[in-house]
Amino acid sequence: MASKAALTEQVFADFRRVIAAVVLYNDQVSQQTGISASESQFMHLLALNGPMTPSELAAQSGLTSGTVTGVLDRLEKLGFVRRDRHPTDRRKVVVVLEEEKLAATMGPYYAEQGQALAAVIETFTATELATVHRFLTALTQSNPA
Repeated sequence: MASKAALTEQVFADFRRVIAAVVLYNDQVSQQTGISASESQFMHLLALNGPMTPSELAAQSGLTSGTVTGVLDRLEKLGFVRRDRHPTDRRKVVVVLEEEKLAATMGPYYAEQGQALAAVIETFTATELATVHRFLTALTQSNPA
């Protein structure tokens, strides 16, 4: 078995490969759909977290409120999101993802990747998946963005 140092170096390299592949693929999808990387990531944030205020989206994305407004305006115009009144504070607005529109428009571009991911996940034991989950959770919780 390789040393911890060698495995650590390999994990860094593998993770960089994953990031590069995801960024490059998302760039291809962006070119085909006209949906920018920021717009796509906002839809991911909404899909993962549910409705969010523009301030919450700004905090999660690390973008300025002006940039967030521009992204939301474009997504709303394209029919991917809508702005609703906050359920408990009528002074606030929440951004709601139009999931059917997202699935119909973007789903075909990511179906093959989803199937490939599911196939890889199937090759891991529950114990291994727990370790992968712990790694990814720790990584995303430590992310300063």
